[in-house]
Amino acid sequence: MAPAAGHDSGPEQPAAGRLMQIGEAAERVGLSIRTIRHYEEAGLIVPSARSEGGFRLYTEPDLDRLAVVRRMKPLGFTLDEMRDLLAVLDALDTATGADRAELLGRLGRFHAAATTRVTALRDQLAMAESFATTLRDKLDHHGSAAG
Repeated sequence: MAPAAGHDSGPEQPAAGRLMQIGEAAERVGLSIRTIRHYEEAGLIVPSARSEGGFRLYTEPDLDRLAVVRRMKPLGFTLDEMRDLLAVLDALDTATGADRAELLGRLGRFHAAATTRVTALRDQLAMAESFATTLRDKLDHHGSAAG
């Protein structure tokens, strides 16, 4: 969207389409406004624009970036690791040659780490489900004996 004729004091419209305020962005991605602000302070996300009143404005690519961070969080990735992966993903779009190969290597390491962490979470979930089943069995056994 181009700025209105004769109006040059407003924010430049990003090429990525429609802008949304932080509340809508938070709702769409499933994060709190506070969390998005924290990620901005940590350098993980930068709003694509600001309104004349100073409100943060986000685009679909900004939401995609937030979604990456949101999916990394349950796997225990640190803010530094998140920042590094986002940098890799950003750079891959234009990298060539040896730079591209190095970035792909880094991306591969992130994939391996994510896979390892998913496996550990599955193991923890299986243990938790087994424990819950044991408790259910105890309830069933002792509950039926109380008659």
